[in-house]
Amino acid sequence: MLWVFLRNNKNKPQGIKMNLFENTCILTGRLLLGLYFILPGLQKIVSFDMMSQYMTQHNVPMVSLLLVITIVLQLSAGLAIIVGFKGRLAAFILAGLTLVISVFMHNFWNLPEGGDVAHETQNFVKNMAIMAGLLILAARGTGQFSLDNRAK
Repeated sequence: MLWVFLRNNKNKPQGIKMNLFENTCILTGRLLLGLYFILPGLQKIVSFDMMSQYMTQHNVPMVSLLLVITIVLQLSAGLAIIVGFKGRLAAFILAGLTLVISVFMHNFWNLPEGGDVAHETQNFVKNMAIMAGLLILAARGTGQFSLDNRAK
């Protein structure tokens, strides 16, 4: 049943007509989501060594490579979401990145009782909410105020 729906609605989310309010909400959401990734991406460049040490403390493998990949994804996909160029793909990629970062960096389930459990739990849940917004954007599309839809 799901396969039939997906097969018959390949481009449906982009083709749905949205009103001004909906397009404005999507644009505002894109700006905020994009900034949420661009600013930390820039911060990681400035604090590369400190971030490498932090990732090492969280047992992240191949820190140097994964940190560079994270920076590139945060900056490029964050910008893609803001301008709405390949925004659905960028949102989907950042949703995956958010999940991976949350599992490694906000693993509250591995912390000792009385540690930063509450703080890391809050960060994990916040990231899952951001991931939800990214998945909605990936499914719904970037709206009329985007490069993806400039000719439509």
